[in-house]
Amino acid sequence: MRKFIFYLIFLLIPLVNDARVVGLNTINSAGVINLELYKAVNLSELGLDKTIFELAIKGLNKLVSSGKLLNSTIVTIVDFSQSCNKKRLYVIDLKNKRMLFNTYVAHGRNTGTEFAKSFSNEEGSLKSSLGFYITAHPITGSHTGFSLMIDGVEKGINDHACKRAIIIHGADYVTENFIRKNGRLGRSLGCPALPPDLNKPIIETIKDGTCLFIYNPDNHYLGNSSLLN
Repeated sequence: MRKFIFYLIFLLIPLVNDARVVGLNTINSAGVINLELYKAVNLSELGLDKTIFELAIKGLNKLVSSGKLLNSTIVTIVDFSQSCNKKRLYVIDLKNKRMLFNTYVAHGRNTGTEFAKSFSNEEGSLKSSLGFYITAHPITGSHTGFSLMIDGVEKGINDHACKRAIIIHGADYVTENFIRKNGRLGRSLGCPALPPDLNKPIIETIKDGTCLFIYNPDNHYLGNSSLLN
């Protein structure tokens, strides 16, 4: 009996070691893939930190695992750690490793002036909300024109987006001309507003079930995000 137990343990040791190696390889492979994508799209040169890109992919993968995305090949990242005078919106084709759009995006009126600093999920706050969203269908608003509905999927962080009428739309205060005249971009009522000339092309590209990630190194968000923790 002792010989049998010893023999069984002897057989299992390689399996345990193999399982551990496979797990590490899986993690390392994911990291390598992310790094390759990051370099291929020249995100560093365009001002997007690698850590932010990795967070976006982490959340996207969780949304894919839960079956919530209709199209996982496109990701949109808004980096609210950057000045509003920088092109801080990135629409990335993950499948073909291409940057589709890199442009300006406004934050909410009460979120900050040049830099976004304060965020809210509450109606009437006129603030931006951080976190992961899933794009829905385009609409035509009476004041905003051609726009895109977005659904906040992080409870307590951005899940009031629809109730607050937070949408993607074009605005004439999101232009280089506005920056030249005023020293910074204009601000929205909480929506991630885009340059008018790129509004429709971007919406047509990211509509119908893609991932949108709005980032800022906000401690409350990073500590409470269900998709990052």
